[in-house]
Amino acid sequence: MLFSPLTLGELELPNRLVMAPLTRVRAGAEGIPGPLLVEHYRQRASLGLIVSEGTYPTPAGQSYPGQPGLVTEEQIAGWKKVTDAVHAEGGRMFAQIMHGGRVSHPDITGGNEIVAPSAVAIEGEVRTPNGKKPYPVPRELSTDELPAVIQEIVTASRNAIEAGFDGVELHSANGYLLHEFLAPNTNIRTDSYGGSPENRARFVIETVNAVVEALGANRVGIRISPEHLVQQIEETDPADVRATYEVLVDTIAPLNLAYLSILHHEPQGELVQDLRERFRGTFLVNTGFSTITDREEAVALVANGHADAVVVGRPAIANPDLARRWRESLPLNEPDPSTFYGEGAKGYTDYPFYAN
Repeated sequence: MLFSPLTLGELELPNRLVMAPLTRVRAGAEGIPGPLLVEHYRQRASLGLIVSEGTYPTPAGQSYPGQPGLVTEEQIAGWKKVTDAVHAEGGRMFAQIMHGGRVSHPDITGGNEIVAPSAVAIEGEVRTPNGKKPYPVPRELSTDELPAVIQEIVTASRNAIEAGFDGVELHSANGYLLHEFLAPNTNIRTDSYGGSPENRARFVIETVNAVVEALGANRVGIRISPEHLVQQIEETDPADVRATYEVLVDTIAPLNLAYLSILHHEPQGELVQDLRERFRGTFLVNTGFSTITDREEAVALVANGHADAVVVGRPAIANPDLARRWRESLPLNEPDPSTFYGEGAKGYTDYPFYAN
């Protein structure tokens, strides 16, 4: 079943393999996708769906040097060349909209202030264009500012459609802004957006609703990562995690989004499968960063009814023709982690297709 068609929103996917959003920081100082990104994504068009690397909706939301944006006309035009190339190969592509929140530094955001749900900094250092520097203490967003942040995400989502994407994925995972609102250690607010699970889920729910109103639900997916302790997120109370994500999923389920994508180390476990039942729509799973999803696991997740499609990262990095290789049980290229981040074609567009 992994290689059977799947309806996702208004798209018909030829297989159930989804390319994970993968930060590769190759869009230059201006965040403009160039020929390198065009070729990288074009090569992987045979996957059922490509989700782009996280794209920032505002300069204040950029997390990494070299990360692409969906803000300027030049960025939109650059992405249009990418989506045109993917579509010319018969592919389908969503843009991941990612506001980095506290995971950044003013040296990365062009001097823009770092903002977050609460003034809680990440301990440690961030790599900036000017070398490693301590993460700053972010400024807590005021309640009055939140509609403007949502509007920035809506505008970037509209820009994605203008750039030719088939839809958008809202990044509410991995410790970035939307996830920061959900997690109790990064959201210590005392207003209506903090405290209870219902309040902590409120900003994400309002963001989803606003983007759905702008684009239509069939063009909107969302990615979450409950219990994924990354970027110093602490979701360690099982009861609180369940309550928070049940509120989120129960509230957005009636919207009939294109999909819900969950990154979790135990996709077949009770929490993830309970959220799937609550969502009642197209359901994607990703096993996380700690282990590489292999063919056997991907086949089993769909065959056993735990997911409608499987999101894969490193296998898609190293194998542009992964769908064919897994379908025909062909040997794989091995990914080179030393080239995951940086500049140039090495480890990006030079992984070979399988030789007939």
